[in-house]
Amino acid sequence: MGEMPWLGLYRGHLPERFEVPDVSLWQLFEDAVGEHGGRVALVLGERRVTFHELREMAERLAGALHGLGVRKGDRVGLMLPNVPQYVIGFFAAMRLGAVVTQLNPMYVERELEHILKDSGARVAIVYDGAYERVRAVRGKVPLETVIVAPLQGGRPRLERGDVYLEELLEENAGAAPEVEMDPAEDLAALQYTGGTTGRSKGAMLTHRNLVANVLQNLAIATVEPGEYVGEKAVAALPYFHVYGLTCVMLFGIKAGTQQLLVPRFEAQAVVELVRRERPALFPGVPTMFSALVASGEDLRESGFGGIRFYNSGGAPLPVGLKHAFQERVGVPLLEGYGLSEASPTTHANPRFLGEGRDGSIGIPLPATDARVVDVESGERELAPGEEGELVVRGPQVMKGYWNMPEETGRVLRDGWLYTGDIARMDEEGYFYIVDRKKDLIVASGYNVYPREVEEVLYECPGVSEAAVIGVPDPYRGETVKAFVVKEGGSELTGEEVIEFCRDRLAAYKVPKAVEFREELPKSTVGKILRRVLAGEEREAASR
Repeated sequence: MGEMPWLGLYRGHLPERFEVPDVSLWQLFEDAVGEHGGRVALVLGERRVTFHELREMAERLAGALHGLGVRKGDRVGLMLPNVPQYVIGFFAAMRLGAVVTQLNPMYVERELEHILKDSGARVAIVYDGAYERVRAVRGKVPLETVIVAPLQGGRPRLERGDVYLEELLEENAGAAPEVEMDPAEDLAALQYTGGTTGRSKGAMLTHRNLVANVLQNLAIATVEPGEYVGEKAVAALPYFHVYGLTCVMLFGIKAGTQQLLVPRFEAQAVVELVRRERPALFPGVPTMFSALVASGEDLRESGFGGIRFYNSGGAPLPVGLKHAFQERVGVPLLEGYGLSEASPTTHANPRFLGEGRDGSIGIPLPATDARVVDVESGERELAPGEEGELVVRGPQVMKGYWNMPEETGRVLRDGWLYTGDIARMDEEGYFYIVDRKKDLIVASGYNVYPREVEEVLYECPGVSEAAVIGVPDPYRGETVKAFVVKEGGSELTGEEVIEFCRDRLAAYKVPKAVEFREELPKSTVGKILRRVLAGEEREAASR
């Protein structure tokens, strides 16, 4: 295959050989505390938490979790927004060699039941607003103890055995035992991602996967070594999403930054935060940058012009939005690419190479190989400019899917991760995503799988047939649209369909539009053809 064309772009900026140290995430954290101890690590409103304080609370919680029976390899669910309790809970689990099961705070009972049952999580740390949902599935999952963090001012009545987080931290639970770790083999997180079958898959991310990706992201974001020590970063990307976990939370710990915690993104509140705190870093998704452009605020005067590094991921970045944002702030907005199965980042436009290429996800990260192969066999490498499936390999690629050997074998072949995305590479090694091989919908940076939504639609009284596709949305990137055939005599309305879904799906999965039809396009064997519906939508949009 010869030398990868992008390697020349790194010369003079990075060492010839990119090394990944053989350390666990707890050791990465310990080293950061040793280096930055008295500095502020987390900021939430008036609250400041130093690296030393963070470690002390994580150590104390680790001892308490051990007292509850948590051992190496056990699953610990985290269902929290961006608050100090999330970071404390994450590193407490790492201290014990436990595996964090990421739980989106927006999950409804059906989604929670599947993930808690599939992962086998015995303990979960949840915010108070989620406690009733967790309690509702209690008898159907292996969950033994729920630890509640009262974030919304409420203190729900707890079942026997459950406990409030602050009370657990106040108890003298004893020290956590030392745990031997194999970073390359031991799991750190189960990151659940949807599947074409509609069943969420748990990507098994090892300590080495996540440590590698933190260091890779730091390398492409840095011009001068140590430049972010003591600086501030906007932490608006949710930590329960792998993009926020790696590129904000773990990145900030390693880099020694102050993370400005944003539990829920609201453009005006973020403008005020930037105006007050004057951060240096802002990782986000396109919808965040779109909302800021639409806010009407003078972003440059509000402090956005002083931010040195903006990176966008989680969904395609429209070129028009990139230009509009850059014009408003006077700083490049750099696009990257990744997926849960790669911890997540595989490509980026490095900061030291300037503004990046319009429409491009950039070049592979250090120690990462990428190529474009033919869609039919997945074996023939294509020449620059040709379109095919993007495949990648590197130290950040997952170990596999939990309890899903067939799915693992389908996407991991001879060390290469088959992304399911259609891409092309130019002569210099910059990659461009052309389309998705799968029917995945990316709405506001979250993955939505049509079949999961369709299965809920088929439960709705009055629905005979249903199909779901993603349609372009200037704010969300894509939004969910449902096509429904009603049962004879049904007077079902679109509003009723949406309301039915709202009770059974996370908000970002709920259809924003419903179109009723007499029939849906089908193949000769009766399979509903989503691609025909998508083509009709594109044609209608062009008209």
